[in-house]
Order: sequence, then C-alpha cells, then structure tokens
Amino acid sequence: MKTNKSFTKRLKLTKNGKIKREAAGKCHFNAKENTSAKMAKKKKLDFKISNKAKARFLPRSK
Repeated sequence: MKTNKSFTKRLKLTKNGKIKREAAGKCHFNAKENTSAKMAKKKKLDFKISNKAKARFLPRSK
C-alpha cells in the first residue's frame, strides 16, 4: 500500500518510533496572545494514532 503523502508531510517520526505533530493555531490572530502561549505552539506535540490507521497512512513506519 502506498503512503498518504499529504498526511506524512504534517508528521515527523522520531528515532524511537514516536510520531510528532505541529501545534495548531500558529498562522494568524496571535498578536493578542501572551508570549508563553506563542512559545508553547513552537513545540512538537505527540500524535496518538491507532495501529490500524498507522498501517494505512504510514505503512513504512515502525
């Protein structure tokens, strides 16, 4: 089965096999947010995915 490319471009696979994603809400309307909220959006977040979905969308991952 082929990998879903548009989906995989939004994710990063770590060395240990964890899947990370970007935080949402970074594009606009951020001027009124405090600094800690803006900085928190810079971090990569864990991405929970079932094994069935992982096999479908990311077949070459661990």
